[in-house]
Amino acid sequence: MTNQELIARFEGGSIPEADFHHVDHVRLAFAYLSGYPVLQALQRFCASLRQFAKAQGKENHYHETITWAYLLLIHERMTRSAEPQTWEQFASANPDLLIWKNGILKRYYAEETLQSAMAKKTFVFPDRCA
Repeated sequence: MTNQELIARFEGGSIPEADFHHVDHVRLAFAYLSGYPVLQALQRFCASLRQFAKAQGKENHYHETITWAYLLLIHERMTRSAEPQTWEQFASANPDLLIWKNGILKRYYAEETLQSAMAKKTFVFPDRCA
């Protein structure tokens, strides 16, 4: 599936919740960043995730800090690559981004920070040194 097909399916609501896990979030962020400038990708990705959560009746699952942090980390990694990468190449080169439990955000955030109401509703800068 191409990046644009994935985005269209997600925005169209045709991806079931049961088939949308952490790796799929990362894949979708990669797709947005491959097709749009970073700020536009961030806006569209966040809006789409909020809509997805709402459609599943899980509006409270959307987390702004986690969403922004991952998207910005993905963007940085994509930018560091000498040449554009396919999803498969990107995933192979960045396995640390694909781990959810005890993943990369533990390097940047205290657990209390990520669990806070503020971090859930607005982006909070990292509070740990990497």
